Amino acid sequence: MEACHSPQQSNVTSYGTIILAIISLETFAGVWINAFIVCVLCIGWVKKKTLNSNEKILLLLGCSRFCSLCSSWIYGFLSNIYPNCLLVYSIFQILGGAYSFSNCCSLWVSACLCVFYCIKIANFRNSFFNYLKIKIDRMMPWLLLGSIIFSLIIGILVSNTIDKALCKNLTFTCQGRLWKATIKIEEHFYALFFVTGVLYTISFMAVIFSAVLLLFSLWRHKRNMQANSMNSPSMEAHIRAMKSVLSFLVMYSINFVCLVLTITYIMMNDNNMIALISIYLYAYPGVHSLILIFSNPKLEKTLLRIPSWVKYKICMR
Repeated sequence: MEACHSPQQSNVTSYGTIILAIISLETFAGVWINAFIVCVLCIGWVKKKTLNSNEKILLLLGCSRFCSLCSSWIYGFLSNIYPNCLLVYSIFQILGGAYSFSNCCSLWVSACLCVFYCIKIANFRNSFFNYLKIKIDRMMPWLLLGSIIFSLIIGILVSNTIDKALCKNLTFTCQGRLWKATIKIEEHFYALFFVTGVLYTISFMAVIFSAVLLLFSLWRHKRNMQANSMNSPSMEAHIRAMKSVLSFLVMYSINFVCLVLTITYIMMNDNNMIALISIYLYAYPGVHSLILIFSNPKLEKTLLRIPSWVKYKICMR
């Protein structure tokens, strides 16, 4: 019996292939950018035997984004090219748990980075704020450790929820490897989606609050320098810092909206909208990490040395 809807299936397949090609390019770029950050910081760590708070945050952020991009791309690749592989028991659970852990860790570490910059750079006449400015370097390792543990709990919960849903709703095949599912989202995932949404909102509010405070402090300092006719490199640096913070705020806000929309469309089972939103979600880790590289003198200097090093190696051959 011939399939009368083969043209529609062909369109769906080509649409998925185009989306996969786009996110593959974004993933490739993002993975290399974050791998660069991790490698440079690890080499510096080996040489200096220590890392400052900013480098610790960037190192953990680079690692979490690297893992998040890899796990989400593997899922996207398998779901489009080899969908039956996702039916193999434990693969879907592992991918879901790994992505949830790394993505949650990335969001919380990004929030820690914004809070750290706010406390270190902003200048307010407040005793509690001054206390945080003094203690932030000692507090940051514990905040990062808390972010890792908290994200690990979320990853385990996601993996365990998927496992329970599969075990309750799936029928084991005669091959002993594949599972056939009819998962009722409302039974298993609504509570998890609610918790995830709350966590996204908390990290988003921390970023908003810190970024607004930092922008206000930088703007006030810039205005004071202009009032005193101080057109110095310091004022230009403040303007660049304001633009960097504002760009991060805009990108993080869009990322937050996309994550919330993804949860909404998952519940609505709208795969086309999820695919479109994923284009931005895959681009964000690489683009923001690239901005962080150019805002860090050490990373920027190392990155700009790479073309001359490659040219030198080619000439030596």
